[in-house]
Amino acid sequence: MIRRLGMAVLCSLGIVASTCVLAAETTPVKPVNTATALFAGGCFWCVEADFEKLPGVIGAESGYTAGKKLNPTYEQVSAGGTGHTEAVRVTYDPARVSYAQLVDYFWKHIDPTVKDKQFCDSGNQYRSGIYWQNEAERKIAESSRDALISSGKFKEIHTEIIAATAFYPAEEYHQDYYKKNPLRYAYYRNGCGRDARVQQLWGSK
Repeated sequence: MIRRLGMAVLCSLGIVASTCVLAAETTPVKPVNTATALFAGGCFWCVEADFEKLPGVIGAESGYTAGKKLNPTYEQVSAGGTGHTEAVRVTYDPARVSYAQLVDYFWKHIDPTVKDKQFCDSGNQYRSGIYWQNEAERKIAESSRDALISSGKFKEIHTEIIAATAFYPAEEYHQDYYKKNPLRYAYYRNGCGRDARVQQLWGSK
């Protein structure tokens, strides 16, 4: 009988109620509206991992942006010369986290004081950046940067804030690297001194 009846019918009849409750509790509710934001903060494995810890963020995708070459590969970008930087495209729920909060969170997970470098990675392809997609985002990003400088915390900020251009998703093996290869990821992150430098700049979060 149960095999012939659909689960929706059984739930409506009050049959297998416990199963219906369990299904309702474990099925994620998708937000009605979502938005995206583009950031670069050095190694995209790390930036992706950091943003995916923030409540309201649905996911982050590693990729390349702010360059000249169409459909760049990791080998091309990492060698330099394409103009791209390693970046992440963050998908988030604006009802739970605002763009301004994303920007503030971003600052506190990078080193904005260096040019063409982030932690142990050097080169234009590791520069930090905020890539705005509309005027509202531009104003928020620039105001946030100006407030940091006015605060006296940093004399100069090298993070570029420019209009977004094409974002190219990185190869599949780069996506969620910190989940797929936790030991290698932890070894890289610790060896690069990322968290130690972030704590030195921003203190404990």
